[in-house]
Amino acid sequence: MSDPAKVRRHAERVRELVASVVRSQIKDPRLGMITITDARITADLRDATVFYTVLGDSVAQADTAAALESAKGLLRSTVGKALGLRHSPTLTFVLDDVQDQVKHIDDLLAAARNADAEVQRLAAQAKYAGEAQPYRVDDETDEDDETDEAEEATDVKETPRGGETR
Repeated sequence: MSDPAKVRRHAERVRELVASVVRSQIKDPRLGMITITDARITADLRDATVFYTVLGDSVAQADTAAALESAKGLLRSTVGKALGLRHSPTLTFVLDDVQDQVKHIDDLLAAARNADAEVQRLAAQAKYAGEAQPYRVDDETDEDDETDEAEEATDVKETPRGGETR
């Protein structure tokens, strides 16, 4: 079992190497506007999965996938030499669907904003089902209670704790 920090370092190095080779050495015309987003490598350092995104439609994505598959040998040998491992990791390329997820989340947020705006519009036009103040307030009773409480407070004489008056 390898050290997790070592595995992460190797995965990051695989991502950098693949991105560098794709940018500088592969001259396949099928290769579109590609970005290597992530790489993951197994704990035994034998298998690596490289995630990528492609700017364009599904045809550009399919062409880029075919170009990466045809350049897999060159990429694997370059990665193996650069990492200095006993066995070069097997590379698997996976189209990263982050852009689709971002678009889906943006659509959900837009729908939530529209629903909030509709609720606010309806709330602004809403009226009370009954009276605006549902509780009855007797003005005379409140005033009488306040004067009674004030009179009781003045009637009570404070004495010190010992019960002695000075």
